[in-house]
Amino acid sequence: MLPVPAAHSRSITGVASELLASLEGGSALGRARSVVLVVIDGLGMTQLRAHAGHARRLSALVTKKSVGHSVFPSTTAAALTSLLTGSDPGTHGLVGYRVMNTQTGRLANQLSGWEEDGLDPETWQRSETVFQRAAAAGRRSFAVGPSEYIGSGFSRAVLRGAEYVASDVLRERFAQAVALADEHDGSVVYCYMPEIDKAGHRRGVNSDRWLAALEDVDAAFATRVPDDVGVLITADHGMVDVPRTKHVLLGAKDARWDGVAQLGGEPRLLHVYTEPGADARLIAERWQELGGKTADVLTREDAIAAGVFGVVASDVAPRIGDVLVAARGLWAFYDDTLSDKGPQHMVGQHGSITAEELMVPMLRMGSFAQL
Repeated sequence: MLPVPAAHSRSITGVASELLASLEGGSALGRARSVVLVVIDGLGMTQLRAHAGHARRLSALVTKKSVGHSVFPSTTAAALTSLLTGSDPGTHGLVGYRVMNTQTGRLANQLSGWEEDGLDPETWQRSETVFQRAAAAGRRSFAVGPSEYIGSGFSRAVLRGAEYVASDVLRERFAQAVALADEHDGSVVYCYMPEIDKAGHRRGVNSDRWLAALEDVDAAFATRVPDDVGVLITADHGMVDVPRTKHVLLGAKDARWDGVAQLGGEPRLLHVYTEPGADARLIAERWQELGGKTADVLTREDAIAAGVFGVVASDVAPRIGDVLVAARGLWAFYDDTLSDKGPQHMVGQHGSITAEELMVPMLRMGSFAQL
């Protein structure tokens, strides 16, 4: 069961082009003097609907046009890059959470491991950003977010062309983004809110901490938006809570290790890298047979042919696992041979192809709400 690539008109990959077009005279979003793109990391449409009472401002913005699709895999490194470049993962190159760095032969963490794992933000992320496109048109761009991300490898990869403005108080962040858009005609302003995603990973999307984070985020949208400033509120992915009873622990004697050199990706979407000379198709068949209904398994070749990563560049293809394991339902896969069991304590997870992970809100304020 493969994810069906969504039409770009409803995919997060279409957002960047629509925002720029709205500044040039109009798009499906409408027209705007300046634009603000808000990304609420981890807030899927399913979660927003289920907890609408804790997000009354955001819920009031929901219409029939308010549902979009994330990319494959539904993980921050891939999806946020697609949002900010308008490119599919197979084109921009961030095809998962931890993937193969072919220059070193080691796995690289594409969120926090850029320096340590030897990734050059200027070349590893292969696509032009929406901010660079804006700059080419003579427009200023700003990225408003927590100070901890200033100058990080991931920020340098996906925020190229934007001026970073630190804002550590969640309820002030959106107001600051709107003020920048109002002050600088024709600007593109990005506002990043990671608080919900962090709470979900730690405690789950049904926890008191997650609900409190949702209420804090919702409160931020009390800020008035000028009628001619367009605001689009979306997310990179949703999330599911994985109970301990749904953990698949891959111990040292598990037959699924046969022919496998390294496991990348993340618990909901594994990138399986095979040993030299191993038959990836046989390994995929073994994983599917032993996994049963816990996952959908396919080879890299089948994934590329099916277009799940979009068009895959030749130098990006080796980053993808020889075999991909997409968890079904609420299952998750863990390398139990590792001494670090920290990942097994994360409640909220994402990366796979369920509606809870793929469906994201696309909410409009300001001039965009007038269509």
